[in-house]
Amino acid sequence: MNPQVTVVLGMTVLIMMLVGIMVLVIMRFRGAAMGGQPVRQDHSESAFMAAAMHEAVMQLRVKEKAQQARADASERLSEDIVSGITSGLIVITADGETRIINPAARRLLHVPEAMETAGKPYLDVLGQVPPLAEAIDESLRSQQPIVRRVLDLRELASAVPVGALQLGVTVSPIVDAKAGAGGRFQGIICLLNDLTSVVALEERLRLRESLAQVGEMTAGIAHEFRNSLATIHGYARLISLDTLSDRDRSCVEGIQQESTALAEVLTNFLAFARPTDVTLDTIDLRGVVERAAQEVRTEVEARHGSLEVTGPEVTVEGDEVLLRQAFGNLCRNALEACVANNIQPAIAVRIAIDRTQREAVVSISDNGPGVEPKVRDRIFQPFFTTKGKGTGLGLALVQKIVITHNGRITPTHPATGGLRMDVALPLPAPLLA
Repeated sequence: MNPQVTVVLGMTVLIMMLVGIMVLVIMRFRGAAMGGQPVRQDHSESAFMAAAMHEAVMQLRVKEKAQQARADASERLSEDIVSGITSGLIVITADGETRIINPAARRLLHVPEAMETAGKPYLDVLGQVPPLAEAIDESLRSQQPIVRRVLDLRELASAVPVGALQLGVTVSPIVDAKAGAGGRFQGIICLLNDLTSVVALEERLRLRESLAQVGEMTAGIAHEFRNSLATIHGYARLISLDTLSDRDRSCVEGIQQESTALAEVLTNFLAFARPTDVTLDTIDLRGVVERAAQEVRTEVEARHGSLEVTGPEVTVEGDEVLLRQAFGNLCRNALEACVANNIQPAIAVRIAIDRTQREAVVSISDNGPGVEPKVRDRIFQPFFTTKGKGTGLGLALVQKIVITHNGRITPTHPATGGLRMDVALPLPAPLLA
């Protein structure tokens, strides 16, 4: 029961008791007057009535304190529940004022803890996340729920710090239940969940299935091309160049060079298309990265550049040969990007452990020109390349190796310039304890 209701009831009982005492006194005076007898005051009866009133008042005070204690405990429990929910919780009134935003929602939306949000318009609190503000506005206007909508915040994250790149949103209207089916609309409750890892996993699964289908369809065709190419190259090598004229010798040499280059393309494509046999073992990631970097360091130093590897030692489950190939390709791509633009290469390879995401991250950054935003999403497509010479299979093969290890690779452009490739690999269970 509400403490205010209890106080009103207590005061009503007290007034009724006082009225009863007054009626009793009046009746005694009236009886004495009618009987012609003086009024006598019965001290024992008055004391009894006073004690009864005092007892009643004390009981009311005890009940009031108990009710208030229960109300305070209930309020504290509600606050603890709202604060302890791992999902983000936002409550908005019908007129657009923010009533509640719990700590999880503050972390996901990067709302400062010191910021007072109660009573403020939701646009003042959530305006930095337009997709979420639009979803809330839609539900407030339509008074209809929004169920499991996924908001993509990746483009927003480059300008505004947010705690999730993929945000799951469910918005439910608040209706006065006592008014029945046509109850008055009072506001909305918004639940938020970080779906970044879930969406990334779905994308990796789709890409893995796509790669498997491409491999099945093209492996046989590529083998046939390779056999025919080997025949052409073999016949071209049987021709004695010394017996040919300069013009014919140039043509035969051109056939040999182009068939050799095409054979290399087919070899790389077969390596990309065929299913990858992964031999998982516990490996030292720092050691693998060091060996991959060493294969490129000589060329970097020959151009008066630098290639440094930093970060802690960490073990992961993976195929050492494939991972060394992937990191070696990334280092070489960084070198070639600098060389193609006459830039003295400065390549940095950094290893970090992200225990929140449960992964080890290897970042390979360079001081080259980077990649234009319009082609950034295409750099992992087979046969797509921004180089003057190249097969366009290097990064596609790197992505396949990373995905085969249940990892992910993400290109980003640091504020300092250049391009950074972040390769995230899952940590084994013992490191998570």
